[in-house]
Amino acid sequence: MRRLLPLLFAILALNVAAQTRPPKLEPIPEPPPPPPGLQNEALEPQVTIVKRGEDKVEEFRLAGKLYMQKVTPPHGVSYYLVDHGGDGQWVRQDSKDAGLRVPMWVIGTF
Repeated sequence: MRRLLPLLFAILALNVAAQTRPPKLEPIPEPPPPPPGLQNEALEPQVTIVKRGEDKVEEFRLAGKLYMQKVTPPHGVSYYLVDHGGDGQWVRQDSKDAGLRVPMWVIGTF
């Protein structure tokens, strides 16, 4: 047992000494520029802000087609009008009901 104890301390000390040396790091090269076909300005949405009465309306267009409106009343919560099918049928979505909601339960604390 007396011979085993110094051997265990030596192994533990070597393990700690191996972890304390910082690794040799090399700088990361600059990323290449994106291909020329991917920077299409027509794929980015165009946002127009309009005042209708007292409401502020933000219109989102993609390739010139209106697909979503965000309506912000002066007193109240903003909501969205979305045209899912592109057929002019607007569906109201409240800002807090924006689709997928991830459950956020506390599983454990430390």
